[in-house]
Amino acid sequence: MAVLEGTEFYISKRAGKAMTDYNMLADGDKIAVAVSGGKDSLTLLKVLKDRKRFVPIKYDLIALHIDLGYPRSYAKTLEKYFKKMGIEYRIKRSDALKQTKRKDITCFWCSWNRRKELFQLADKLKCTKVALGHHKDDIVETMLLNLFFQGEISAMAPRQELFRGKITLIRPLAYVEEYMIKRFAKEERIPHSTCLCPNSEISNRARMGRIISEIKKVCPDVKTNIFRSLKRIKQDYLL
Repeated sequence: MAVLEGTEFYISKRAGKAMTDYNMLADGDKIAVAVSGGKDSLTLLKVLKDRKRFVPIKYDLIALHIDLGYPRSYAKTLEKYFKKMGIEYRIKRSDALKQTKRKDITCFWCSWNRRKELFQLADKLKCTKVALGHHKDDIVETMLLNLFFQGEISAMAPRQELFRGKITLIRPLAYVEEYMIKRFAKEERIPHSTCLCPNSEISNRARMGRIISEIKKVCPDVKTNIFRSLKRIKQDYLL
């Protein structure tokens, strides 16, 4: 049995618990790992690849990268890394950016366009699952975004069936905090990129991150508390 050590052991253990809790994997799955080029998705790819050596469930992996056409494309670097890992991959170039004005580029725009291309490619390759690198911080920030800007209580589901169950979306890093992923990426020298969006620093998601960081100074467990609140709904106290 292969043994993981250090930070990867911690992340893999948390990912394993999330996958078990939400029944994310099944024997024979073909998993499309959505790789943006950032630390989160590349960490997820490595953890899922390394877990194949010792988990009882047998599954196949394929890395998918959607290049939206930003000037500083990361596609070539990713292709080199995928080959080094010895993992199957596909890179698809999109022309969505050419048809959009800078003022209209938002986190939602990037996500929507990338997901559209991703699901089409995953379906073409007959993948049963699509794995995203969203972590605990992302889920907490999304909950606040929806509360503040949409007036609703909702977040990212760790497992979600799409297109009448044709493809299942999974988020194996749902129990992993971002600081651990940063540490792992540094230790492993994973060649990751930062967000290429020109508006990333002024996005509402970035604002939520800063709000949580400020609250954490007086409430160290704020992220865990928000995360747990999504499972601890008191119906009698809702309108």
